[in-house]
Amino acid sequence: MKLAEVSAIAKSQHINPGRLSKTELIKTIQAHEGNFDCFATAVSGECDQAGCNWRADCFEAAQE
Repeated sequence: MKLAEVSAIAKSQHINPGRLSKTELIKTIQAHEGNFDCFATAVSGECDQAGCNWRADCFEAAQE
């Protein structure tokens, strides 16, 4: 997902994306939704949050 798409999601939840990076913005959205703010931390390739909306991007970002 591109930063512009993440920013649109943030704005729809009344979160100001400001100059946050994609990772910081996704973590902010996760926390706002009451979820773990763990985006890009699954460096071992394991995650127990099967229903996470960011799951596919998360594994990719964790490897960067």
